[in-house]
Amino acid sequence: MSKVIEYQPSGVCCQVMQVQISDDGIVEDAAFFGGCNGNLQGIKSLIKGMKIEDVIEKLKGISCNGKPTSCPDQLAQCLISYKSSAAAQ
Repeated sequence: MSKVIEYQPSGVCCQVMQVQISDDGIVEDAAFFGGCNGNLQGIKSLIKGMKIEDVIEKLKGISCNGKPTSCPDQLAQCLISYKSSAAAQ
């Protein structure tokens, strides 16, 4: 059974991210509300089927137009937060 997590990113145009994660830690789907639709659809397509750890490794630290974060970085932060809360349970 998979779980859908919702995350409100900060410092980016995207307002809400929803990520569906399988029990074995694979990204099954994602949805982004707000932000650059084409870029976010591309990210969605690329991360589907990837392990959470791999997504974090590839996206963490990416900046956007000189900002300290980006939508990809915020997605990584979303998954880091999920992993932390899952480990605490």
